[in-house]
Amino acid sequence: MAYGLFRPLVFMLDAERSHRLTLKAADALHSLGFLRAFTPSIEPDPVQVMGLTFPNPVGLAAGLDKNGEHIDALADFGFGFIEVGTVTPRPQPGNPKPRLFRLPQAEAIINRMGFNNDGVDALIANVRESQYKGILGINIGKNFDTPIENATDDYLIGLEKVYEYASYVTVNISSPNTKNLRQLQQADELGQLLSRLKQKQIALADQHGRYVPVALKIAPDLEANQIEDIAERLVASKIDAVIATNTTLSRVGVEHVPHGNEAGGLSGAPVRAKSTHVIRELAELLQGEVPIIGVGGILSGEDAVDKIHAGASLVQLYSGLIYHGPALVADCAEVIARTRF
Repeated sequence: MAYGLFRPLVFMLDAERSHRLTLKAADALHSLGFLRAFTPSIEPDPVQVMGLTFPNPVGLAAGLDKNGEHIDALADFGFGFIEVGTVTPRPQPGNPKPRLFRLPQAEAIINRMGFNNDGVDALIANVRESQYKGILGINIGKNFDTPIENATDDYLIGLEKVYEYASYVTVNISSPNTKNLRQLQQADELGQLLSRLKQKQIALADQHGRYVPVALKIAPDLEANQIEDIAERLVASKIDAVIATNTTLSRVGVEHVPHGNEAGGLSGAPVRAKSTHVIRELAELLQGEVPIIGVGGILSGEDAVDKIHAGASLVQLYSGLIYHGPALVADCAEVIARTRF
């Protein structure tokens, strides 16, 4: 209810500016101890995935808090887990502004942010200052000016640096806003990337005395044979989870909506069906060998349950929060819990 009153004011501002201001407001409310008063309480509904126990299956997707600056405030929303990033080895400004667009008629967002972030060292400093003790995913990517043939080096740097501070690490090879990045989803390149990441993960587990799971985040714009190739390599490389999916390049459903022709990745309601389709195909191929985290177009508890029924063990939110506010977290958690009985 409170967010419903607040949203029209937020939507009057430029999307990226209002994003920053909203997170700063959340930080202020958290510091005063008021933020939890605006968010419904969530009953525990623990789920075991990747060897971790999640207090409930509803998480925050990467992208909302790229630098890990707002973890404690976001924790007040009741998430079962929080994923921050995408973070790159070196700081980078991202693509030129404007680069974030709301499409309210379609309950969608288009972004071409381009992995804008303060670099992995800054994120680690923010994580260390956080009081959050829950499950924290850290999403890593490559710098825009790292040649695609050297991309693995960036991911290995990211994995090594964040390993100590993450509950799990997500390898993002599916953003459409970094040139040629999705090329890494191709069979041979993916196999080589995952093999080297697995070797590094095993070495880091020995070094730190703690095994940190690694998840792979993939795109919704995949053909059936590509999904099959990815599934085979996930199993062969013993990757701990797959996150399906990132944003889409499709413009189906937003062709005539203001800003619908902007370049970038489309999220929100229009990607829902594509994401769920990829989850369903993966679930059939993986047969439980690799857990799936479902994300894409979740704007209600029923949408979250659709992802679970398609084969996801956990779900993540992003665009739905922009349109429906923190109450969406509790709605998704409650409806998922009810469907288990």
